[in-house]
Amino acid sequence: MTTPAYPPKPSPGDRIAVVSPSAGLPGLFPLPYELGLERLRKEYGLEPVEYPATRRMDSTPQERADDLHAAFADPDIKAIVASIGGDDQITVLPLLDRELIRANPKPFFGMSDNTNLLAHLHATGCVGYYGASVMCELGRPGVMHPQTAASLRAALFTSGTYELRPAERWNDVDRDWADPTTFATEPETRPGAGWTWLNADRMVEGRSWGGNLETLGWLLMADLEIAHDLAVYDGGVLFLETSEELPGDAEVFRTLRAMGERGLLQRFSALLMGRPKTWSFEHPHSPQEAACYAAGQRESVLRATRAYAPGTTVVFDVDFGHTDPQLVIPYGGTVRVDGPARRITVTY
Repeated sequence: MTTPAYPPKPSPGDRIAVVSPSAGLPGLFPLPYELGLERLRKEYGLEPVEYPATRRMDSTPQERADDLHAAFADPDIKAIVASIGGDDQITVLPLLDRELIRANPKPFFGMSDNTNLLAHLHATGCVGYYGASVMCELGRPGVMHPQTAASLRAALFTSGTYELRPAERWNDVDRDWADPTTFATEPETRPGAGWTWLNADRMVEGRSWGGNLETLGWLLMADLEIAHDLAVYDGGVLFLETSEELPGDAEVFRTLRAMGERGLLQRFSALLMGRPKTWSFEHPHSPQEAACYAAGQRESVLRATRAYAPGTTVVFDVDFGHTDPQLVIPYGGTVRVDGPARRITVTY
């Protein structure tokens, strides 16, 4: 595997691609999508360019791959942003032209099912960015969370270090994207309690790898985009988070166990565990139920790390993934986890 390199960054005024490599949800829910496009223009000074499959729920894997190829190959496109995630981007991976992408490196921003493409970019040799989809973060009701907005701005336009900080207030309860009144008010937030550290007596610095846990499980089963020479992950920083499908404790443990049995989990020197999403329309948990769910997931992670990576530095409830705010994590970029100082610094 090639050591990932940072691609050139866009500047205000540049054109950026907006694609749907997974699901064409902009066609079903135009309100958060159009709001996200407007913010790209007005708040970040970028000109979004849509591709044919962006708003199509019935697009084929080949059509979505074609959009990605066109976006990477166009010299006027300076970055690529996913509209949202989904659940079948894995079907696009075999259709991608690795050499075309390697010859035209560009910053790609996405999360959740976009773990597929980010893992592909990592294997191709290009740093990507986990976070900041158009519909979720840029399309947040009211205004963007200030921590999300600042992290995205730094990741888009700068090339230095950036310190991640725990959210003072956060939210993981969704509202109806089809209801226009949803976008008139701010989401209700609750106080943050900071991050929880384990084995924090050391400083770890390495390249990051990971993403959505469920998606990584699919990649493991399909044997896609996971290096066969696991030494490439030695000393790195693993970052994981779970989705709005709210996987149970057993599924979380079993996926991590599979990573351990493959010899992967123990390769990393640090694990950043994203704040778990604890609410969905299918499971509208009460605050007490949400706290119980989060505690169960934490115990599953601890059970797996005790078995396979007992010395790993672990940080729980880092603000990335399916909760709000969402800090952008460089995928394949440098991350420093300073246990004694209780600080996490990324290099964008």
